[in-house]
Amino acid sequence: MLTTENELQLNSIACELIEKFENKTATVGVVGLGYVGLPLSVEKAKAGYKVIGFDVQEEKVAKVNKGENYIGDVIPTDLEKLVYEGKLMATSDYSFLTEVDAVAICVPTPLDIYKQPNMEYVESSAKAIAKYLQKGTLVVLESTTYPGTTEELIKPILEETGLVCGEDFFLAYSPERVDPGNKNYNTKNTPKVVGGSTPECTEVAATLYENVLEGTVHRVSSPAVAEMEKILENTFRNINIALANEMAILCNKMGIDVWEVIDAAATKPYGFMPFYPGPGLGGHCIPIDPWYLTWKAREYNYHTKLIETAGEINDSMPDFVVKRCMEILNEQGKPLKGSKIVVLGVAYKKDIDDYRESPVLPILNKLSDFGAEWVVIDPFVKEFKFKGRLQKTELLTSQLIEEADLILITTNHSVFDYELIINQSKSILDTRNVIKDKNIKGKCYKL
Repeated sequence: MLTTENELQLNSIACELIEKFENKTATVGVVGLGYVGLPLSVEKAKAGYKVIGFDVQEEKVAKVNKGENYIGDVIPTDLEKLVYEGKLMATSDYSFLTEVDAVAICVPTPLDIYKQPNMEYVESSAKAIAKYLQKGTLVVLESTTYPGTTEELIKPILEETGLVCGEDFFLAYSPERVDPGNKNYNTKNTPKVVGGSTPECTEVAATLYENVLEGTVHRVSSPAVAEMEKILENTFRNINIALANEMAILCNKMGIDVWEVIDAAATKPYGFMPFYPGPGLGGHCIPIDPWYLTWKAREYNYHTKLIETAGEINDSMPDFVVKRCMEILNEQGKPLKGSKIVVLGVAYKKDIDDYRESPVLPILNKLSDFGAEWVVIDPFVKEFKFKGRLQKTELLTSQLIEEADLILITTNHSVFDYELIINQSKSILDTRNVIKDKNIKGKCYKL
């Protein structure tokens, strides 16, 4: 038996697993090799563990095994070196789960058309793990989800094997915290929250992360607390962005510069945190996560009014952007139909290649509905899926700028030549405030 600092008595199975984590003899698995799973796999391998990545997409498996990187937050040379040294491999054969001492589930948790959680990827992953679950294994769910998923969905599936959670195997939830493109915080140094199904589960999972990450590991009392804190993080941002967006709409009606208003408010050293408006929300987390809670709240006969209102405001921003396009073109005596629009950026934020849930997609859809001709420029995204078909992006040229009736800045990539755009364009709608003090009346318009 092992006694931890908080006097928790751990059984021999937990002690043996903790010892493997501390002396780096454990083999760890990661199910799902996307934006969360691949960076996590790399960090675990860099920490000294043998890592096996699992994915149903053979293309991803082949790329990892060749040392070919496809995720922006992974350093290509790190991946190549780890694969070459045999510390990291990928497979679509889930029977290799029998070789792991710990496995993290990092699969998508999308919403369906009714904004309800689609848990098929999590459920299928849990069933695959259960099929090969060994005594003394740690299972950690990292995918963002609704409170209760770990113990209501995953735990029963794993216990169908006859193994007992907290005694024979260990189960925890530890939410991913990935901010693509963030130069200061990444998988390695971002603090980690861990909540296990039992205190033993929490301690075993926390020990693994403490031996992988530089960021602090914060233990909470249950998976549900960890699941809820992740939802709170992104709901907080969703609601505050909605407030900024609503202020932008009102300021536009009143002839006030919302960006100047926010900058002025940000001078207050307490009680205010600046959030900024934009063309809408993008990425896998902020536009989606609050709806998990809204769905779960119905089980308790509670209506999340504030969260849903924020979602409605943010979802309406693409309409507002297209309306602004119409107004700007009308000032020039041009209808939106037949006008040439150069859209700068399809990625949901600057300097990344991720366009998941990008608000630019509904903007393009609405521009098409009104008969506008558009072309997308994005040096980070070579092609994107639009209405079920792949659409290629183009290079920004002087000719494209000069021929455009309107330049629409939807992503403020730092590599765009904004001086060229300002000098050679007829008119600009800047939804990201990248033009700032270069606002030229009658030519450059803000959101």
